[in-house]
Amino acid sequence: METSIVIADTSVLINFLRIDRMDLIGAHPFPFIVTDHVAEEVTESYADQRGRLDAALAAGHLTQQSIDTASEVEIFLRLGHRGRLGSGERSAIAVALHRGWTLAIDDSRAIKRAIEEANLSDMQLPILRTRDVMVQLIEAGIIDIARADAIKDDWRANHRFALAIRSFSDLIG
Repeated sequence: METSIVIADTSVLINFLRIDRMDLIGAHPFPFIVTDHVAEEVTESYADQRGRLDAALAAGHLTQQSIDTASEVEIFLRLGHRGRLGSGERSAIAVALHRGWTLAIDDSRAIKRAIEEANLSDMQLPILRTRDVMVQLIEAGIIDIARADAIKDDWRANHRFALAIRSFSDLIG
């Protein structure tokens, strides 16, 4: 998958914030961006993670941007027509579609359905899920499989996020 800049939705971001490993996002081979709407969603729904997000922004592990073009606002509004997506998801999708960036989000089926409903399916939208981000980190030599598997197990045991894999070694190669 060709990746460039990655625009992160709350779902992927929270997985790394909960385990206090935004350093992994900062070390990722491609820069991560978060929209103002996603940052606000973290504050509203995951207030205990806001400090970690602020620290990650201050450390340069990711940057924050607004949706600020007419095209992005138009896509944002079109995606909200049916009310299925939150403002964080809509803003991340709008920026990714408009700027040709990769979207990091875990609910890719819902996103594809919303894009079809908004008549935006003619636009390309590369998607990374949390597991894809981890695989890229492993392949880049930033984290080894054993440590990635320990994170996977921590997510499952302590953070209500489970990957349907035995080990990241099953995805490498």
